[in-house]
Amino acid sequence: MLIEQLRLLLRNVRPSMVAIVPLAGILVWVLSVDSNRLRLLTWAVAVIASRLLTFWYAQRTLVADLSGGRAQREVLVLMLLKVIDGVAWGALAWVALDGSTLVNGVLVMSVMAGVTNSAMAAMAVVPPVFLAFGLFALSGLALKLWLMPDPAYGAMAWISVVYVGLLLSQSRISARAARAAIQLRFENIDLIERLRVETNKAQEAHREAELANLAKTKFLAAASHDLRQPIHAQGLFIDVLSHTPLSPQQSGLLASTRSAWLASSDMLNTLLDFSRIEAGVVHPNVRPFHLQDLLHKIENDLAPLADAKGLVYRSRETAVAVNSDALLVEMILRNLVSNAIRYSEHGGVLVACRRRGHGVAVEVWDTGIGVAEADQEAIFSEFHQLGNPERDRNKGLGLGLAIAQGLAKTLGHDLTMSSRLGRGSVFRLTLPLAHATVIEPPSAPVGRRLAQQHVLVIDDDAVVCSAMAQLLQSWGCSCDTAESIEEALSIVRVRRPDILISDYRLREQRTGAQAIAELRTLLGPNTPALMVTGDTAPDRLREALASGIPLLHKPVNPELLYRAMVDVLK
Repeated sequence: MLIEQLRLLLRNVRPSMVAIVPLAGILVWVLSVDSNRLRLLTWAVAVIASRLLTFWYAQRTLVADLSGGRAQREVLVLMLLKVIDGVAWGALAWVALDGSTLVNGVLVMSVMAGVTNSAMAAMAVVPPVFLAFGLFALSGLALKLWLMPDPAYGAMAWISVVYVGLLLSQSRISARAARAAIQLRFENIDLIERLRVETNKAQEAHREAELANLAKTKFLAAASHDLRQPIHAQGLFIDVLSHTPLSPQQSGLLASTRSAWLASSDMLNTLLDFSRIEAGVVHPNVRPFHLQDLLHKIENDLAPLADAKGLVYRSRETAVAVNSDALLVEMILRNLVSNAIRYSEHGGVLVACRRRGHGVAVEVWDTGIGVAEADQEAIFSEFHQLGNPERDRNKGLGLGLAIAQGLAKTLGHDLTMSSRLGRGSVFRLTLPLAHATVIEPPSAPVGRRLAQQHVLVIDDDAVVCSAMAQLLQSWGCSCDTAESIEEALSIVRVRRPDILISDYRLREQRTGAQAIAELRTLLGPNTPALMVTGDTAPDRLREALASGIPLLHKPVNPELLYRAMVDVLK
């Protein structure tokens, strides 16, 4: 506190230097006569020198370290300097008033009052320093006035004494105000520092969370890619095997193998759906469609799962048409219905529609475990599951609701829930009603079959190349495989393919998009092509889609691959 008071006082010294020279000059000019001119000049030099000394000392002290006990010593030095300054100003009455008129006495008294008041404003922040100046300046003035023979000067002496008292009282008030301001500044600095520390902590925590989230995303992308490769190849081999002669026992084992493969594929595709949402590569195709067709399709696919658990699955008929993306709405509702079946052990699941203003709420009711109010926001977070501490894979990955919420946000629809612990839950997806006529899409033509088509497969995984070749040959295609772009270029110079199928991630940080572009320089820009990827990293998904080449995701269902090849060969 004292250090800040001193610094404030020392910074106030400079302004007082501006007026001291002209004021001393005016006083010498007005008050000097032949008898006192030399004394007045000497006085003026002394006053200016005293102020210059104080100014020099103030500038030197401002740049010094005032910590420890030095501040107390500086107060004593400043008091001494102000005693000298006060004596110099008090001497004005002694060198100017002898033989002068009463008017000059009033002038001297007025100047002294002004100088002392100015000093109080500048030095009251450290009361002892002002006291040293004020007492010696006005005491010298009062004593001289008291000794003057004219009684009027005696009255002025008493006035000077009273004025000193008033200034001292005012200086105490000013000092308290200055201390309060400094204290408030300290409190503000402390508050700002605490706020800075808390902000830094929050920013650091936010950075750590972002890094952890980025590390999680990278890990999942890498793990997902590496898992997809063998599972993709496994699916292709299973399909090839299914078209060979098998005994009943072998057919049963193959069916079990296919079931396990489908379960693995479903989990990986769930991760893919979540990554696509995070990457922002889900682009809605909004158009009017009848809701009942979609609800009927979901019932056909998922009601058997409810039946297997002894649950009653009901879906109320509706005639409404909505305006949205049918495929994305289907993904949302499938996740909601699957979740309802997964977390219900008795009772049933009801899917119903309810008109609300200009929209319709599709509601999925269940009689499952319910969600406590404290957990109702968290369940929409990724990998968050209730009642699954053992991480039973039959209960999924905890991404269903996160995917549903992400897709709802992408579409601009509201997805809300109500739940009572132990009584069940209801999820509501609000869709806008369609005001335009629903136009049913035309049936896709059967298209060109794949028999006798020559296919070039580019993949740096030898197992995947082998699986693709055997699958394509089982469809009647001929096939060449290459593990690099250079090998593919050598092959096409000898034998021209009808269609290119390339993995997206190739060796040496090259991509399938680059491979297809280089091959098309030899084969022509319209050469049919497909890309297959096991990547789920958001950046990779955006890059792959930006190429404009049809993209399939590993593990690819052979039927989906077949349809995609037929489509690009049309």
